[in-house]
Amino acid sequence: MTENILFISPQPFFQWRGSPIRVRSDVLVLIGLGYKVDVLTLPIGENVLINGASITRVINPFMVREIPIGPSFHKFIFDILLLIKGLMMIRRKKYAVIHGVEEAGIIALIVGRVAGARVVYEKHSDPFSYKKGLLKNTLLTIYSFAERFTAKHVQAVICTGPGLMAQVKKTTRFTPVYTVSDIPSSFVEPDSGQVIKKRIELQQKKDETIITFVGSFARYQGIDLLMQTIPEVIKLCPNVRFIFIGGSGKEIEKWTAILNKLGAASVVNFLGLINPDALPDILCASDILLSPRISGVNTPLKLIDYLKAGRPVVATDVDANRLIMNENTAVFSAPDPKTFAKAIISLVENPVKREILGVQGRKLYETSYHFDIFSGKLKYCYDALLN
Repeated sequence: MTENILFISPQPFFQWRGSPIRVRSDVLVLIGLGYKVDVLTLPIGENVLINGASITRVINPFMVREIPIGPSFHKFIFDILLLIKGLMMIRRKKYAVIHGVEEAGIIALIVGRVAGARVVYEKHSDPFSYKKGLLKNTLLTIYSFAERFTAKHVQAVICTGPGLMAQVKKTTRFTPVYTVSDIPSSFVEPDSGQVIKKRIELQQKKDETIITFVGSFARYQGIDLLMQTIPEVIKLCPNVRFIFIGGSGKEIEKWTAILNKLGAASVVNFLGLINPDALPDILCASDILLSPRISGVNTPLKLIDYLKAGRPVVATDVDANRLIMNENTAVFSAPDPKTFAKAIISLVENPVKREILGVQGRKLYETSYHFDIFSGKLKYCYDALLN
């Protein structure tokens, strides 16, 4: 008999950012393995059709269209609604597994106990990456206690990288903990014709070096650092263009104004949120890719997209970036504007090194981070859980 899985995702679905992209990959694999999957999620995000999956959304009493990363009042209310809806769903159908992502781990634990089902908690991030102000820090401290409690009482914990796995293992000795590394945002391979077209679109002057950042504009992503770095780069390398993929309209407006004051807005293009399937062509059209992360121990999803693109990376020398990259695939820098700028300039001036790093990065992707490897690891976890 085919087993039913209730998959609870407390993020907008679908939306172009780390957790929703990961959730989509999880669901596709589970369906491919023969499970029936019901996704319970927020009333925000793009309506996507996943053959074999049923998507249920909680109500939207606030009529909000966006929700920020990290704790918030709206997120708290939505979590309560997810719990209520999850309890209603288990009355109508028998589930073998309740799978909860991030703070939905504790929701999954409660629902699973009531349903008599096995529970998987999937951890995507280090909560203290989002530190910002007394109230948020207090909420994150409370959440960290709930996270530790969840990890001790579920039947399996899945982490997206070894740094998060080490965090969980400090809190529980008995729960099985698995690392199932992320895969790229898109399953699409770049098209050579589209890559050329995108490069022409991005360049505004002849022979500009294209330097691209992908990600949210959250503080832990190093967005402040990167904006301070740009003026330092153009002092010595004026023929560059910085491309930003991600960020909301308000965030783009804010940083455009700041760059204008810094005299650097003319070399920056903000593309906003884009379809993940458009990402491979843009990354391959770029010369250098950036990961200015300043905190956290979770592997940035962008790094796997970068490896797939076969382009060199300049990264801050922090744990998150070091988890899957080394000097064979990236140039590392201390997280300060002048040093980060020097690292970027070193690659702008050395196209041969750029090529070598890019080739090594693509090899790493092919051996460690493609869909088949991801699928096999998730299958192993579920086989152990249910058998």
